Amino acid sequence: MLERGRREGRVYSELVRQKNYYLSHGMGRSGDIAANQPKAAGSALMCRVTEGLVLDVLKSTGCNNTKSCVVLPVATGMALLTSLLYFRQCNPDASIVIWPRIDQGTCVKSPQTAGCQLEVVEPVLEGESLVTDVGRVEELLNHHGDKVLCVMTTTSCFAPRTPDKLVHIAELCKRYNRAHLVNNAYGIQCSRCMGLINTASLNGRVDLYVQSLDKNFLVPVGGSIVAGFTKEIISSVSQTYPGRGSSSPVLDLFITLLSMGKEGFFSLLSQRKKVYAQLKGKLQELATVYKERVLETPNNQISLAFTLLLLITRRTAS
Repeated sequence: MLERGRREGRVYSELVRQKNYYLSHGMGRSGDIAANQPKAAGSALMCRVTEGLVLDVLKSTGCNNTKSCVVLPVATGMALLTSLLYFRQCNPDASIVIWPRIDQGTCVKSPQTAGCQLEVVEPVLEGESLVTDVGRVEELLNHHGDKVLCVMTTTSCFAPRTPDKLVHIAELCKRYNRAHLVNNAYGIQCSRCMGLINTASLNGRVDLYVQSLDKNFLVPVGGSIVAGFTKEIISSVSQTYPGRGSSSPVLDLFITLLSMGKEGFFSLLSQRKKVYAQLKGKLQELATVYKERVLETPNNQISLAFTLLLLITRRTAS
């Protein structure tokens, strides 16, 4: 039986109702994705509790200066886009995003979709690591001045790339009064990444940092977290999101966090560190067999890089 006289919250399939635990109204209201929906008190309560749990996770994993966060029903790229659109509302005459390069398509698409122009900063080699060219970032801040919308940096990345020099960039953003957006896609699971963001926020300027739900909390793709260092900025970002959204990603996260518990979550983080060390050891053994080596990228505690000199030699010989 379908309810009459209503335009929303009507679900034909009983299987779909059960799949969504009868929470069919979604989250937010037309002008604010974080607003409480009077017609859906259960969904609204779940969203607020989940945000509280997430805020505790962010603080506990190393970014204890975080003041507020919102869980968005979109993946990381769209959350970056939402953040950029918020910056554009605040500063409509600026459109240049200074971006230390990382080879990931989302980081290009998000600024382009926001109508921004990318200024790409190529990394420089430091030992065996690819690191941020801080000098070039400052050159671009000087050159473009008020046309710079923000600097978009990255923490979690593939070796030999290492997390951007967030503290140096944050100091520049504070000095030049430019916004700073951090792509922390899968960085919650890495204490080094979270510590970098926290230190940068205390020593310079970090406006927002964005992370994925699926990569950090073992849930299906489709949700993200935007966090910041004032309640006001997260409230403004929430109002930038157009319309309401699906509450499914929040529901998945809510169930998962309650299932894990804090002890279970940190047990998984500890396990990840052990597996990383084991993987590095096994790769080094394999490298010895084939006269290759694992690159030394000590500031990247998430991924590893392995030389393939043998393949190059064979290709050259053929």
